[in-house]
Amino acid sequence: MRNLAPFTRRPLALTPLIDVIFLLLLFFMLTSTFSTYGEIELSHARKGSGSSEATVERAFVQLGQERVTLNGQSVAMEDVIAKVEDGQLLVSLDEGTTAQRLVDFLHLMRARSGLDVLVLE
Repeated sequence: MRNLAPFTRRPLALTPLIDVIFLLLLFFMLTSTFSTYGEIELSHARKGSGSSEATVERAFVQLGQERVTLNGQSVAMEDVIAKVEDGQLLVSLDEGTTAQRLVDFLHLMRARSGLDVLVLE
């Protein structure tokens, strides 16, 4: 038995497709951020010289997730700025140190003029 009824094509309903597109648009608008992120300058590039007659005072800071040591002595993060003289500050990071902890430390050190902060790899 053959079906002798003529084939009629039904029109395609676009309402579900439009609903899905609006849901995707709403999802991407709600999950994206429209704010700009602040930048912090990490180093000051300057011309290097082979040898320098003036000696530069250097201090060494080890920055960890829970501890801060200045030249081998444990100190609070806020006290580092008072104990460091003008010159160069070398910062070494422990393995578990987060980027936010480093940014907080660098933000504190920015208040000190005449201090050159260098983050070691």
